[in-house]
Amino acid sequence: MPHTDLWVMMGLGGLFIVLGVAALLWGGGEEKEYYKAISSRPDVREYMEHTPERPEPGGLKIGGVIAIIVGLVMLIVGGAFWLWG
Repeated sequence: MPHTDLWVMMGLGGLFIVLGVAALLWGGGEEKEYYKAISSRPDVREYMEHTPERPEPGGLKIGGVIAIIVGLVMLIVGGAFWLWG
C-alpha cells in the first residue's frame, strides 16, 4: 500500500473522530435543552416522564461513539501499515 493511501486512511480516521466528538456534543446539548424546557412546566414534565425518551439526542450520541470507534480503528490500522508496511 503506498504511503499516500495510508495518509488518506489516517486522515479519514481523524475526520471520523472529529465528527464523532461533534455529534456527541450536539446530542448532549439537544438533550439538555429539551429537558430544561420540559422541567419548567410541571404538568408537561409529569406527562412526559411516562413516555419513551426522545430518540434524536440518543441517536446522535450513539452515532458519535460509532464514528469515534471507526476513526480510531482507521488511525490504528493506517499507523500499523505505515510502521510495519
